[in-house]
Amino acid sequence: MIEIVVASKNAGKVAEFASTLADLPVKVCALTEFDNVPDAIEDGETFEANAVLKAKHYAKITGKSCLADDSGLEVDALGGAPGVYSARYSGEHATDETNNFKLLNELAKAKDSSRTARFRCALALVSPDDHVITADGTCEGIILGEPRGRGGFGYDPLFYMPEMGKTLAEMTMTEKNAISHRGQAIRNLAAKLAGHIK
Repeated sequence: MIEIVVASKNAGKVAEFASTLADLPVKVCALTEFDNVPDAIEDGETFEANAVLKAKHYAKITGKSCLADDSGLEVDALGGAPGVYSARYSGEHATDETNNFKLLNELAKAKDSSRTARFRCALALVSPDDHVITADGTCEGIILGEPRGRGGFGYDPLFYMPEMGKTLAEMTMTEKNAISHRGQAIRNLAAKLAGHIK
């Protein structure tokens, strides 16, 4: 049985990882089970780099295998922005509302009329002996001109998926997990992990 620490204080995210990895001989625990753990510095230039940085940081501190993720939104008309700065796009004390407002503002000023975009998620699992397994997932969509839906978080109310006829914020959790970038990344990691621990 491998014990894996999820590098997040978000109980929902920890539960999502635990559910996806339930068929494997692993025990998932949260970072909140450890005292006085300093935050990792996320200064990587890609989602994968940040995920690996976080996983290595917390694996070293806890002495256990650690699973970390980094994700964000890339908008084609903005040259891939906000990218790795998605969570703090509108500044250090950004909120979902201020980030969405800035995104719509920037798109209104953009010369490119294309509103195509994608959510990306990168996962990294680092063992105490520094072995790294990575996986990723991508979800393609279009940025709407105004928010729709009350579910989800972040940019979900603006992220429309034509094949679903809904924004991520209009989907049920089951619908969203089936097609989301994070859901894909977790399933890809579970498949890699299954091969690794046979």
